[in-house]
Formats: sequence, C-alpha cells, structure tokens
Amino acid sequence: MPVKQTLYDKIFDAHTVREDADGTTLLYIDRHLLNEVTSPQAFESLRHELRSVWRPRANIAVADHNVPTTARNLGIADSISRIQVDALSENCERNGILHYGMEDTRQGIVHVVAPERGITLPGMTIVCGDSHTSTHGALGALAFGIGTSEIEHVLATQTLITRRSHTMRVTVNGVLPAGCSAKDVALAVVGALGTAGATGYAIEFAGPVVRALSMEGRMTLCNMSIEAGARAGLIAVDDVTLDYCRTREQAPRGEAWERSVSVWRALRSDDDAPFDLERTLDVSTLSPQVTWGTSPEMVTGIEGCVPDPTAIDDAGRRASWQRALEYMDLRASMPIEAIAIDKVFIGSCTNGRLEDLRAAADVLRSVGGRVASNVRLALAVPGSQQVKREAEALGLHEVFLDAGFEWREPGCSMCLAMNADRLEPSERVASTSNRNFEGRQGAGGRSHLVSPAMAAAAALAGHFVDVRKIASVTGGQ
Repeated sequence: MPVKQTLYDKIFDAHTVREDADGTTLLYIDRHLLNEVTSPQAFESLRHELRSVWRPRANIAVADHNVPTTARNLGIADSISRIQVDALSENCERNGILHYGMEDTRQGIVHVVAPERGITLPGMTIVCGDSHTSTHGALGALAFGIGTSEIEHVLATQTLITRRSHTMRVTVNGVLPAGCSAKDVALAVVGALGTAGATGYAIEFAGPVVRALSMEGRMTLCNMSIEAGARAGLIAVDDVTLDYCRTREQAPRGEAWERSVSVWRALRSDDDAPFDLERTLDVSTLSPQVTWGTSPEMVTGIEGCVPDPTAIDDAGRRASWQRALEYMDLRASMPIEAIAIDKVFIGSCTNGRLEDLRAAADVLRSVGGRVASNVRLALAVPGSQQVKREAEALGLHEVFLDAGFEWREPGCSMCLAMNADRLEPSERVASTSNRNFEGRQGAGGRSHLVSPAMAAAAALAGHFVDVRKIASVTGGQ
C-alpha cells in the first residue's frame, strides 16, 4: 500500500537531491528571490571565491525594502540604502539575473511581485533572504526564508542544505463573520498557537474557511504563519489556485499548461496522511482583531480590553506582558476602542494587494469624511506597480486621497524602519503589516496590527473602532 503523504512531504521529496541518515538534506531550489538587503554579502563572497551563479534564470531580484515611496526621481537620500539598491542592480547585471529595479514598471514588494507575474507556481521550492517568503505557500509551493550564507549556496549551486520540518495542519472551521478577513484569521491563529507554537513545523492550512478565501487572502494567511514560529505555510492546490495562475505572465501556456495542471492537482495531502500535530480553530464568532502588545500573539477582539498581567500565573509570561504594556503605554483593562492612534499604514507583503486596498477603500466610501485630526499621517502603499495600476483603474486612489490618505509608490514602506516611512518615538500606528515588536516600524514606535478595513476605520475615527458598527462590510475574504 502506498505511503500516505502530506503536501509538504510530497514537495520536499520531489526536490530532494540527497538525504543522509542523520536527516541532512540537499534540496533543489526552483526559484531564488533576491532583495537589496540580504544579498550583497552573498554576491561579494561569490566574487571572493571566484564562483559564478550556477543558474541565473532561476534567480529573480526586486528592490523593495529600502526604496522610497515618494519622489523617486530624486533618488534615495539615505546613503546606506542607496548603496544596497545600487549593489543589487550591479550584481544582477554582472550575473545575468532578472532584476526589477526601482524604476521598473514591474517593481514592488518581492512577495507581491513573484506571484502576480507567475514567477511563483504550484509545487515549486522557493527561498529568499526574507522570513515572509512563506507567503508563496498559498499557491501550493514550499517557500521559506534563508540566511546570507545560504543565499550564497543557492546562488552557486541552486540547492540548499536543510532538514525536513515537522508537519502541522491547522484546520479553520465555521463561516468567517462579516467584518473579518484573512488578516483576522491569521492573527487569531497566531494568538492561539503563540509565537513559538509552530517552531520546527511547516503549517498546512485547511478547512472550509481557508477554501473560501481568495488567493490574496490565502497569501495573507501564509505570510503570517512565520509569526507563529513556522518554517513555512502551505495551502493545497484547488480551482482558486489554478484560476489565479492561469493568465500569469510566466505561467505555462497551451499543452504545457494542461500538463502542469495534471501535476498540480495532486498537490494536496493524501486522505489520512499523518501530521505530526493537528490544531483546529472555529472562527464563527471571530471579531476583528487588534494586537495590543509587542508580539503578534498579544491580540484580542476589538470589543475586548487590554489584558491584566497580574491575572497570569506564569511568571515569565506575566513579566513579558507587563513590559509590553509599559512599552506600548497602555493600562490593563483599557478598552481597545479607547486607544488613540497617530498614524495609519495600509500596505506591506501582508496586506498590500488589490483586495486589501479595495477593502480599505470600501470602508472609506461607506463611512465618508476624512482622516481624523489627531492622525498625523495615513499611508496607502500598493504592493506593486501592477497593483497600483489596477487600483487606479478602479479609482481607489481617489478614494484614499479624498479621505486624506497619501497615495504612495510601491515598496515595503512603513512595514519596517529601513526607509523614510517610519514612526517617530512614542508614535502609535494602526498597521496592516505583520510584526509589532519594539522598534519594528521606527525606534520607540508603537505598532498595532489590524486588517485593512480596521485600519481605514481607525483612520477616520482617530482611534480603534469596530468596523462592523460604522461601515457596510462583508465577510469571507
């Protein structure tokens, strides 16, 4: 009888070049994504060792972390950022690697660009020097982040020395309520598992709620699997996957497409395949989520309150929560809706896609009015030039501008403090990004993670507010 396999094991085994008795594995890599922050040292080491890139066409580079989202014609003001962006361009030109530079009409955040152009396809192994490479697992690919020495190894050999992960299936049951989105599901999963609950595991997301998500929603979910400590996040291939891939620029065509589909449809876990760990979550009563602390697991519903650390028996966790409250300048039992904000950020590889911008714009249209007077800055940052063009064709940019948002050029932007878009000390932001640890979006800045709809609602109110109470919203996206 054939061995029942998980989706993770099917892809891992199909790409195994060699597996030693101790589990050390040489894994073939189909796609290597490069950015300007983590690749320069790897290229420099290759030059020092007189090595070349073994398979240039399997490598794709995108400038995203350090690029400005305004006045690009003036270049990059920060010297270190400029050096990194220029180095990426030079390294790619020298090695014959496809590069979407700052002025390229295909530029954007790498984890947005690769799927939308068909660079990411089902069944692939994909690595990048960025932890949120897990995003690509939404298309039934095995994707994860790697370090600088590993980047060099992949450039030189198109393989990676690694080990097999444990497997976890997270089944999301119920029907996603109105006002909730994939971001709320992702935050609820991280809240339930904890930031270390999936350490050493690859998570496969399953269940009726996951199946009902669009491809963009699935990317949001897989993107944040890393926040639970997972090595990767995956979702089995289905018609949603195939419909998304069908017209992508680098997707197969004609007979090659039909052959690919016949293989891709098998990219699902076998019935009764054994997982190392099973978790279930029912979201039927889920409410829009807001993080209150300095970790994505510190999260609660909008109708909730900031928790009281003194109610926790575990001394280590109690101390962590107390430190988080001090850093965030919040008091125990304070209603989440009483938390005022200074800035709003809608964008990132988590929530910078067209669906995300549309959800935020729908709230702005539904409620009307402009950004609250206490909100110093509200940013809407498309995840790619393609997303920007599509959004503008729908008039979404006008909705944001009319409401008092700034409509920016694509890039990582305020997701992390590596460019001009950042928080000042003590500023508080409603952010659609993926991380909220101390200083993530600027030294001394305070980050609250929310969905695009919730960020838009907070911008108008000047504080966190239940989007279900102020706007016409739907669920299931």
